Amino acid sequence: MRKQRTLGSIFSLRGKGLHSGMEMNITFLPAPEGHGYKVRRIDLPECPVIDALAENVGSTPRGTVLQKGGDVQVSTVEHAMAALYAAGIDNCLIEVDGPEFPILDGSAKPFFEGIRKVGVAEQEAMQDIYVVKQRVEVHDTSSGSSLVLLPDDKFSIHVLISFDSPILGNQFATLDNLEDFETEVATSRTFVFVREVEDLLQNNLIKGGDLDNAIIIYDKKVHQDHLNALADAVGVPHRDMTCLGYVSNKPLRFDNEPARHKLIDVIGDLALIGKPIVGRVIATRPGHKINNLLARTLRKEIRLNEIQSPIYKPDVTPVMDINRIRELLPHRYPFLLVDKIIELKSSYIVGVKNITTNEPFFIGHFPQEPVMPGVLQIEAMAQTGGLLVLNSVEDPERYSTYFMKIDGVKFRRKVVPGDTLLLHIALISPIRRGIATMKGRVFVGEKLVSEAEFMAQIVKNK
Repeated sequence: MRKQRTLGSIFSLRGKGLHSGMEMNITFLPAPEGHGYKVRRIDLPECPVIDALAENVGSTPRGTVLQKGGDVQVSTVEHAMAALYAAGIDNCLIEVDGPEFPILDGSAKPFFEGIRKVGVAEQEAMQDIYVVKQRVEVHDTSSGSSLVLLPDDKFSIHVLISFDSPILGNQFATLDNLEDFETEVATSRTFVFVREVEDLLQNNLIKGGDLDNAIIIYDKKVHQDHLNALADAVGVPHRDMTCLGYVSNKPLRFDNEPARHKLIDVIGDLALIGKPIVGRVIATRPGHKINNLLARTLRKEIRLNEIQSPIYKPDVTPVMDINRIRELLPHRYPFLLVDKIIELKSSYIVGVKNITTNEPFFIGHFPQEPVMPGVLQIEAMAQTGGLLVLNSVEDPERYSTYFMKIDGVKFRRKVVPGDTLLLHIALISPIRRGIATMKGRVFVGEKLVSEAEFMAQIVKNK
């Protein structure tokens, strides 16, 4: 984990919208911690703001459209979102004076270059990430599309596209490291088949498309007069289309440029879950509809679980073993309720408590149905939080922590012999004048079993 990031400064771009053809200005601004991505329509009364989240996607034909209410929307956001995500930007406010983001050259490159130009500013709060712990899969039987999300130790993505076309049949693209986004995929442009253009125009789309911001795929012979009429409708010069192939003012930037562009779209759409993903994406025939379906699936889980359970690997050497814990905490049998610390950062700590049938409190609570008392779950959180607080001072052996207040206690399920408690304690705000406020959560596996907020004071031992 790392700290959250925002833009180092403001930058703006100007260009026409792919579908509206309107000239628009877009400005990217730094935003505070926990802000996420938000889009402000500065051309509308009261300048409404849309949270850039998957559940706010209103439609997905030929682009991702964010919507608020019935009449506020902004489309074609995916290239900018992919650039922000790949650049490691967690918080950004985007202002646009029209109904869509400008298409620019049809790729994510202009957005990524703007971010690189103003730089990145690190913030104080820790980044919140989504760790894939089990296989997640979504399908669209009508199109044959599927997206699979698998556990991994980093974010990577593999894309396979397939079309019934002699020019663009099967292609694949891979991005194993986001650090390669700029050089490997960012410059890949959007594409369209000539046979699709007429229907798109009839649906009031691609008014701003041209041979500078899109790759045209000519894979089926069409009479030249009809091609000329399509060119007039789009506003591009006539071309003598005697040979099938790719049509653009510039040559392909990669042999598999369409597949690489689809990879950009997947990243941009998954950026709308609101957290960076640690996991491997395998996308087969992806499109904005199926991309959004996966993003909505992940968002549903995120809303149900404010925080994911910590990752626990019993065979990994702990940050603190029981001997070190005994040096820092005054508690002893039968009241020492944390066995080891598996993660320790400046703002949070993760401890482990193994619950066995030999715990002394099970003798009377309850003999026929052993259940760990809730008050002892709170005590286990408190002791783990004490280790977090002591980590902030020099010579921690010379200090103790005393809890001043406990609020917001909730118990969600029983803790019984055989359970392993994962104790996640995080600072709610920085420690000031020896006073710490913390949020504690207890997990068994993936399930949250209890939670509470604490206030504690650090006191030097006499």
